[in-house]
Amino acid sequence: MLNPSTAENDAGYRAAMGQLLVLYTQVDQLIMEVCAERISTAPDTAAKLALAKQVGDESKHVSIQLDWMETFGVENHPLITDSQQDAIRAHFRSLPWLEFLVDLYVCVEALGSEAVEKIVPLADPGTRESLRIPLNDELDHVAFGMSRLKLELASLSEVERRAFMARIPDRVEALTRKFENLDLNAPALFTAVGVDYQKLCAQLELRECELFDELAA
Repeated sequence: MLNPSTAENDAGYRAAMGQLLVLYTQVDQLIMEVCAERISTAPDTAAKLALAKQVGDESKHVSIQLDWMETFGVENHPLITDSQQDAIRAHFRSLPWLEFLVDLYVCVEALGSEAVEKIVPLADPGTRESLRIPLNDELDHVAFGMSRLKLELASLSEVERRAFMARIPDRVEALTRKFENLDLNAPALFTAVGVDYQKLCAQLELRECELFDELAA
């Protein structure tokens, strides 16, 4: 495992971390765009305001990360292609409100930020600092998504609620497979920056169970 204080001088680490930073920035920009699109059809003012705040947060994250990538010397070549980005936007655009909350806040935000957090202790100081504000903001986003999902579930009949809850693991699995099919070589990138990828997957499975239990409570 690389020492974070010397990692930035390792060519393999720099190349892999650079690509992860590009990927993280692209995802934040896509989240910004899908949240912006959803504002007009959100069910009430509280949801519209939360989405609007998130658009501003994600914009800030993209700016922070672009500035750091320039300082870090990252070649900012997109990992997610234009056609893949179009497909991601189309996916979220097509979702009813409850499914939107699950896919964005359970799968992308909660589980995605959990994966990024595992990089932080291993990262060089500059990268660690560049992730500080974005990861802190993600806590607010996940809190909104989970609380709103619980609110919406509480409005369903018991039969509808149980049926929807039963579908959540399959939704998470399906979206995870879609991201894996983007062929971003995430396992190799995480491994190159010092993350035990198999352990990471196990931790994400535990986090998914925690989220499900929170919704079921």
